[in-house]
Amino acid sequence: MEDDSSDYSGIAKKTPSKTPSWVMLGFLIGVLSVIALDEGKKQIEAKKPIEVAPQKTVEKTIVMAPRLTVIEAVFEQYSENAVWERDKTEVALWNSQLKAFADCYQVVRSSDGYFFRSIPHLTHPVLTHGVKSGSPLQFTETEDQRAAWLREKTEEDWSVIKDSIHSNSEMPKKP
Repeated sequence: MEDDSSDYSGIAKKTPSKTPSWVMLGFLIGVLSVIALDEGKKQIEAKKPIEVAPQKTVEKTIVMAPRLTVIEAVFEQYSENAVWERDKTEVALWNSQLKAFADCYQVVRSSDGYFFRSIPHLTHPVLTHGVKSGSPLQFTETEDQRAAWLREKTEEDWSVIKDSIHSNSEMPKKP
């Protein structure tokens, strides 16, 4: 066998491979490209005008709370429709700005007169029977009063139905 070391001795004497230099050069070019892109992006962002969104105009409607003198005067005129429970009732006053019964009050009756306290909303059912239409006030009744009225109304309806049945049955039949 020949000496194998002589075959490899010639390779070691040759110049080293240039492959690692090209890898290093590619790496350096990549780093410089990233830095250049980052600088370019900063310049573009600096030149880009700042866009401001247009502000929306909001119309504000100022709803003035009605003065107590208004509710006092209106209640004085329509108080005969009030339904009292332990000298208390609730009413809703028509608000012409909101076009609704939006101003709610608890009314307390005493020997000195009426006292009004504003409340956020009515807590009793609105009175729907025996009230004049076109009134600027909505009156309330208690749940018990509403139930009693509904019982009376139901009994009245049944009696009308029974009467109409009896009156139709008493009529002579046509030949």
